Amino acid sequence: MIDLRSDTVTRPDDAMGEAARTAEVGDDVYGEDPTVNELERRAAEAVGMDAALYVPTGTMGNQIAARTHTDRGDELLCERTSHIYNWEVGGLAQLSGLQVRSVDGGARGVIDPETIHGELVERSDHRPGTELLALENTHNQKGGVAITAEEIDAAAAAAADHDIPTHVDGARLFNASVALDTPAPRLLENVDSVMFCLSKGLGAPVGSMLAGEEGFIARARRNRKLFGGGMRQAGVIAAPGIEALGNVERLAEDHENARALAAGLDAIDGLSSQSPDTNIVLVETRGPAERFVERIAGEGVRASAFGEHTVRLCTHWDIDDEDVEGAIESVERAMD
Repeated sequence: MIDLRSDTVTRPDDAMGEAARTAEVGDDVYGEDPTVNELERRAAEAVGMDAALYVPTGTMGNQIAARTHTDRGDELLCERTSHIYNWEVGGLAQLSGLQVRSVDGGARGVIDPETIHGELVERSDHRPGTELLALENTHNQKGGVAITAEEIDAAAAAAADHDIPTHVDGARLFNASVALDTPAPRLLENVDSVMFCLSKGLGAPVGSMLAGEEGFIARARRNRKLFGGGMRQAGVIAAPGIEALGNVERLAEDHENARALAAGLDAIDGLSSQSPDTNIVLVETRGPAERFVERIAGEGVRASAFGEHTVRLCTHWDIDDEDVEGAIESVERAMD
């Protein structure tokens, strides 16, 4: 089976398993796990932030960020198809009591400065104030679009004009960094916090990082405990995360495989696919996406329905060029 449902399906390699087995551990809630501490130090350095916090999932990282930046009843501004709004079980409302103002980011999922200036709400006796801007890079729903540093700068500057912080859902941030040939710290130079995943393209079995300035992370650590994310001898899962930070450059292979996959699928009658920025391939189908997913599963390829006529396929480090060729051939058989 060629599993292209997500880059979360990867399995840790032998180096990660050995790192987990030999990890030095302690109670992380007390700040005494040396492996977690080292992971947090390296993660902060990797994204150019003062400090970082290890969390079990990207969703938890985003939700902790929202809770830490805001007060109950505040408003969050985000792109209409963003993950933090659509795919995190309404956590912004349930966990932080936030009202969401969602806006159209166009084909690339980027909120332009004019929209930000026009949509932000000043706090008054009658209205909640907009207190946080949330961006996403890469943008999942738009097909792994890599948002440039200049685009992020412009959005963050517009928010800063109103004294509003910016958080980046960077679940696949390093995919953007590699695709744009731009260091991650440059992409985040003018934002206040970022979450990035270790368990997607970087291949770790579990975990994400939330990074920002030291005071923010200190407050976020308390909210991690509140959300049930306080961990004990977490070095056994943090150690593979340290290994994962060394896998950034190989993301270029996933991008190359994604482009080859998109080109091959686009050549099949009844399918349409644009060349992707990163490792997410969106395919438009004539018939129902769910039916297409069922048909190709029968030929040994797993994918995810992403809309009525849209299917998502993700390349990752368990997929090589032979798998890409095999997937294309399998889809051709399914379409006959």
